[in-house]
Amino acid sequence: MEGTGPFVKDVTMADFQQEVLVRSREVPVLVDFWAEWCGPCRTLSPLLERMTSEANGAFELAKVDVDANPELSAQFLVQSIPTVVAIKDGKEVNRFSGALPEQAINEFLTTVLPTELDLTVDEARTALIEGDHERAERLLRSVLEAKPDHQEAGTSLAALLIDRADVDEALIVLGKLVPDTEVDRLQAAARLRQSSGDDIAELEAAATADPDDDDAQLALAKALAAHAEFEPALDRLLVVVKRKGPGKEQARKAMVDIFGVLGNDHPLTVTYRRQLGAALY
Repeated sequence: MEGTGPFVKDVTMADFQQEVLVRSREVPVLVDFWAEWCGPCRTLSPLLERMTSEANGAFELAKVDVDANPELSAQFLVQSIPTVVAIKDGKEVNRFSGALPEQAINEFLTTVLPTELDLTVDEARTALIEGDHERAERLLRSVLEAKPDHQEAGTSLAALLIDRADVDEALIVLGKLVPDTEVDRLQAAARLRQSSGDDIAELEAAATADPDDDDAQLALAKALAAHAEFEPALDRLLVVVKRKGPGKEQARKAMVDIFGVLGNDHPLTVTYRRQLGAALY
């Protein structure tokens, strides 16, 4: 059974990353795990292909022959076929097994396809790209009024608020969302942004006047981080941690926030996380 139509394709281990995981960041992809000898597969696959063609690009269908691609079957813990896995934004969001009827598949698709709120978020992101921040904010707030825990709307609005230093509201918005890496990153960025309005020259003078004053060192380090001066901020925070005085825990948390903003693979994160670990023990 070969894929037919512009939205149906046969995929293998070699092209799965590009054709499914990367592509799913643009449009949901259904992955149909099947085999030539499987009777129910011969019932389900033509139905999925027709529904995919009729959807006209709302989602795509990637067909995986389990006999030719056992690694993919193992990776997705496929225990019986046919199994259909829905991938969105590079992650599995739902699945079903067996040759379901069309009505049941349509119900399954409602958990996968973007809602009207999702489309509004896409519209807001387009407005952001075009530089129309006022319209983007209005659209994002309309989504959150309808669904306060809408993940994409919440993180997009929080990022906008952090950028203009509305930190308190950004943290309120993020507090209503399901914790994930992006929410954690934005919360860290918000905490760092709180010191963005501080006078760095004044803080430097205070820190220089009394190098042993943890509060002065912390205030300067946080202000530097708020202005994306991450390396000097980390240097000062590490000194406070090593001193093991009253500011040690605050300094540790501030360093972790910077790591969260930079990402785990950033060279500064790798270097200073190792030094932080050594300083703590």
